[in-house]
Amino acid sequence: MTNIRNVAIIAHVDHGKTTLVDALLRQSQTHLSKQFNEAADLIMDSNDLEKERGITIFSKNASINWKDTKINIIDTPGHADFGGEVERVLKMADGCLLLVDAKEGPMPQTRFVLKKALEMGHKVIVVINKIDKPDARIDYVINKQSLPLSGDKGKTFDSLIDRTISKTFDLFVELGADEETAFFPIVYASGKLGKAGLEPDLSKMDDIAPIFDAVLEHIPAPLNDVENPLQVLITNTIYDNFKGRIATGRVYSGILKAGQEVAHINREGMIKKFRLTSLMGFEGLDRIDIKEAHAGDIIALSGIPDITIGETIADPINPVALPVLDIEGSTVKMNFGVNTSPFAGREGEFKTARQIRERLFKAAEADVALKVEDGPSGTLDVSGRGELHLAILIERLRREGYEFQVGKPQVIEKVVGGKLMTPFEKVAIEVPGSLSGTVMQKMGLRHGELLDMNTENGIVYLLFCIATKEFFGYRSQFMTDTKGLGILNSSFLEYRESAQGKFERSNGSLVVHEGGITKLYALTGAQDRGALFIGPGAEVYRGQVIGMNSRGDDIAINVCKEKQQTNHRSSGEGTSEHFNTPKIMSLENAIEYIDDTELVEVTPKNIRIRKIGL
Repeated sequence: MTNIRNVAIIAHVDHGKTTLVDALLRQSQTHLSKQFNEAADLIMDSNDLEKERGITIFSKNASINWKDTKINIIDTPGHADFGGEVERVLKMADGCLLLVDAKEGPMPQTRFVLKKALEMGHKVIVVINKIDKPDARIDYVINKQSLPLSGDKGKTFDSLIDRTISKTFDLFVELGADEETAFFPIVYASGKLGKAGLEPDLSKMDDIAPIFDAVLEHIPAPLNDVENPLQVLITNTIYDNFKGRIATGRVYSGILKAGQEVAHINREGMIKKFRLTSLMGFEGLDRIDIKEAHAGDIIALSGIPDITIGETIADPINPVALPVLDIEGSTVKMNFGVNTSPFAGREGEFKTARQIRERLFKAAEADVALKVEDGPSGTLDVSGRGELHLAILIERLRREGYEFQVGKPQVIEKVVGGKLMTPFEKVAIEVPGSLSGTVMQKMGLRHGELLDMNTENGIVYLLFCIATKEFFGYRSQFMTDTKGLGILNSSFLEYRESAQGKFERSNGSLVVHEGGITKLYALTGAQDRGALFIGPGAEVYRGQVIGMNSRGDDIAINVCKEKQQTNHRSSGEGTSEHFNTPKIMSLENAIEYIDDTELVEVTPKNIRIRKIGL
């Protein structure tokens, strides 16, 4: 049996996890799949949506051999909405690499992922990443009084590094880390350049090897528990056309052999026996057939048709279940239903209630943070971690050819001790100083509580606590208010007693009065009423929302009328009036925009907003 290390890479969104994994894969001479050439980057982000958005959505694992040790590296999402992925992945690991951006320091999601790692008792190595940034504030991320640091303290760069470490150390202490864990080993790195070292000096770095060496030194090997009965915890499932359902998991104890009989213990504790049709290990990014696996190995297996995440594969003679994966609950839900607009059935391949229902339940099996329940009058209530979590699900279904309609996101409130409790979020904002007043005013209108405020180099750092139901719809407004220069991150904080009501949109909608093809003449006249979402030449129906009114009420307008010709003027005369570029609504913008009287119609070709009552 070879030496094994199971390590998860965790961090806030965009702190460089996937880029660092690229460097680790390349420099370990790991065999990459055929579709990746030497120039490929973000190798682990293989999904189209991940490539387009530049974020990791689904956790993935790769296996690397380094100095006769097999290192299983698991890349996790950084966005708070995909925290369910992080929670189950940490069950597979024995330690973590916590990446912290040298400039930004610990962010809201850093707290969430670190809290989960410490709860599971994992050893944490802190990697101060992106030290090649010209404005890296590494001091903002570590505590000068608490941790020794090499280098000349007089240099601004070193003092910046100290502060980054200081903030990280404070976070460890705040989350209740013991003394041994709080004095964490530190590696400095530039994932982009593929370099790492024990000192924050790029000129002394040659390659990424110090990270591998830190993993071998500080991350414990899994317990070699091969004497006890077999136990495998399943953490992921996918469907394969040839092998059926493939389940990925970690062997906690015993030995698993290809073709052997095993017991499947489901969430209710029912036990059924099956024979494995295949047993696979990981090499690089590929699954390869293996003869047997031991305690500590991460494996994939097939032959069990109805297995889901969090269940146990056990010894058939002495089956003992592992604790079922417990994931933090959902905070947001949306209603999904069959498209009922006049254009229903024209653009989608899968559009019946049965097809939509089957696909959503299949998605819930593969995503532990997603919950699907039957709603009123044949609809489905889908619960998730946040708006982005559900928007990604909707986008995936849309690309697969599904056509359906969704309602406004609603927060999931609960009654505790006779009091109504609502979810609250922690919102971290970075914005140029000249625009901070607007942000504070808008967050104030939504009853956001300002927890902290700092200014550095003309950038204002704000930290708010706000009810999720009042925060809905602010992201797109924030991008407009800050002219795209602001950075906003949010993460679930806790359930608190509900005080204020939800934030209501102050503008009404421009609603189509008469269906047809939109005309430039009519749209030019309508643009004075508010902001339009569509341009000329688009097919619309009565009751479709094609813009936002500048006032608070809805207005029915005719955008399909043509200019009348007379003996005195031609149809082309007077068309020189300027037509403003319409604001094309993306899926997330549409979901944020709608109120309780509206729906979003989702098809593979179009995103439309409409009134519920046409």
